[in-house]
Amino acid sequence: MDIIITIIFFSFGLIIGSFLNVIIYRYNTARSLGGRSACMSCQNKLCWYELIPLLSFVTLRGRCKTCKTKISVQYPLVELMAGLVSVSLFFKFQYMFFIDTFVFTGTYAYYMFMFSLLLVIAVYDLKHKVIPDQLSLFFGILAFLGLFVFTSYGFLPHTPSILELLSGILIASPFALFWLISKGAWMGLGDAKLALGLGWLLGLSRALSGLVVAFWSGAIIGFILIVVSRKYGMKSEIPFAPFLVLGAFLAFILELHFFPFFSS
Repeated sequence: MDIIITIIFFSFGLIIGSFLNVIIYRYNTARSLGGRSACMSCQNKLCWYELIPLLSFVTLRGRCKTCKTKISVQYPLVELMAGLVSVSLFFKFQYMFFIDTFVFTGTYAYYMFMFSLLLVIAVYDLKHKVIPDQLSLFFGILAFLGLFVFTSYGFLPHTPSILELLSGILIASPFALFWLISKGAWMGLGDAKLALGLGWLLGLSRALSGLVVAFWSGAIIGFILIVVSRKYGMKSEIPFAPFLVLGAFLAFILELHFFPFFSS
């Protein structure tokens, strides 16, 4: 039974990931989010069997059926990551699934939406080296509103504490300070805007733990890129949003509390 449910949630995540790819590719372009998908190279409209998440990429061997152009690996990777996010959230809240379906549905839907939005922001920053202000603002507003609706135990309307209300500002302030002092050389202002929402979404303790993961993973990956790739040097700009999102997700799923005295 658990295996079947896991497969269902993973498949649902794959479908969500397919839609996220559409948003990532079409955001800030003249193309709308509606309409049929087409090959980016030959513009040939894709058939239904070319749109099956993950499986289509494998069966087509990573190439367009019509023009044989390579399909970006971004497509299956985003779908796979969304699938893993979906399954991880199910495992985190599965105790609700068997106790109160309504509470589980509300909690799962909110956090699936939030981490899907974070996935879009991370991949967009990786591609274009910019964090869209509109997406960060939307994320921040939803995260702030979530303070009044969700707790660590899931869907539970309540009045947030002062520490919960200040968590976003406290997490974003160092990023804004780094940006101000360095005039944008050390850190982009977009990272501060994103950190604001992350603080409200995770709470101070988990958000700080996520930052530790983000900085360490960013430092390790950055060092590896400098060593193995000629395209990167000490002054190369490496997008930080993907590491912030990774750290936030791990801190949330694994309940990382490196600084428990900041728990609300």
